[in-house]
Amino acid sequence: MKFIFKTIKRVLLGIVILIVGGLAVMFIANPVLTLRILTMDLGPEEQVAGGQIIVVPAAATEGRSISDTALTAAIAFGEQNDSHALIVYHDRAIQLEHYYPGHDGDSFTPTQSMHKSVLAMLIGIAIEQGYIASVDEPAATYLVEWADDERAKITIKHMLQQNSGIDFPTFGFNPLSGFFRLIFGPDVKPVALNQPIEVEPGSRFDYNSVNPQNLGLIVERATGKRYAQYLSEALWQRLGVPDAAVVLDSEEHRMARIFCCLNATARTWLHLGLLHLDEGRMAGQQVVPADWMRQIVNPGEHNPNYGYLTWLGNEFEEFRYYNRKTTVRVFQSEPFAAPDVIYFDGFGGQRVYIVPSRGLVIVRTGALAPDMDEAFLPNVMIRGILSDSMRPSR
Repeated sequence: MKFIFKTIKRVLLGIVILIVGGLAVMFIANPVLTLRILTMDLGPEEQVAGGQIIVVPAAATEGRSISDTALTAAIAFGEQNDSHALIVYHDRAIQLEHYYPGHDGDSFTPTQSMHKSVLAMLIGIAIEQGYIASVDEPAATYLVEWADDERAKITIKHMLQQNSGIDFPTFGFNPLSGFFRLIFGPDVKPVALNQPIEVEPGSRFDYNSVNPQNLGLIVERATGKRYAQYLSEALWQRLGVPDAAVVLDSEEHRMARIFCCLNATARTWLHLGLLHLDEGRMAGQQVVPADWMRQIVNPGEHNPNYGYLTWLGNEFEEFRYYNRKTTVRVFQSEPFAAPDVIYFDGFGGQRVYIVPSRGLVIVRTGALAPDMDEAFLPNVMIRGILSDSMRPSR
């Protein structure tokens, strides 16, 4: 028995030595990245200034256009998936605004890749304002580092549709890899810019974070403004929402992590969803060009469920994989109950669902819920819409 205990102690000691030794090597190689990974610190924040608040009206309890049964089911679903906020908008009013314990209307939740769908809108504004010529313009016009190799063939449209052919780092057990440097590293620009081309641009869909990161760099170089500044001036201040924040790689390099890391309130995400309901307008003002909003939801050639950095519900997939390299998948129990579902997708169940044919927007933010059923919230709300004869008189 003593021999067994000694053996176990030696094994455990060996594991501890390996871990400590590995951390020591990591720290020597890249101390900032090592500390970021250990503390889960993505970097400092930069403010995205908002403007005068536009209040979206809320329906009176007795005047709701969605059944209490559906709303109660949605709240329970959110609780099961450790949600922070759940907002349901229909019939030009908020039908439900529910915050779970520890969260309220001022809370920020890390919403992961939902930022990508905001970037899609911002690109359209930059084109309208003349900073970018068109989606068919070569990305190398602004990313001059790509001008002398095969990446010169990549257009802005290729990047928006995630079919640029560019390679991208994926999760692995090497903490000093490109994947961890993209998420936690103190200098994100060279990681994104230096990815090689892998296949002919326009030939294959491959969802990744390199395309949006480089698109954000194009925005900075085209406008001559910092990303947070342009996002504020072009979109945030016209959207009627409070201040938000983007996460920078470091105070030294000050590049926003544009593939993720846009921290905003749940109501702000509602406003962004409403732009899809009203052809880019907010409170009567044209914030994003109407034609561009239509282009965003036009499916790409290689994926009927993806437009410009935005997911679509055109074809049912029980399991949706993000790209050919990943095993991460999203479960969907049934087809969407409407043919025109649009949604912002952030890893772990961060969502804004928009259903234009039903005048419906749903926001769910919260802790990571990788097993969340994609169909539940939009379908329970669509089926819960009351007919005119069933609605309380106003």
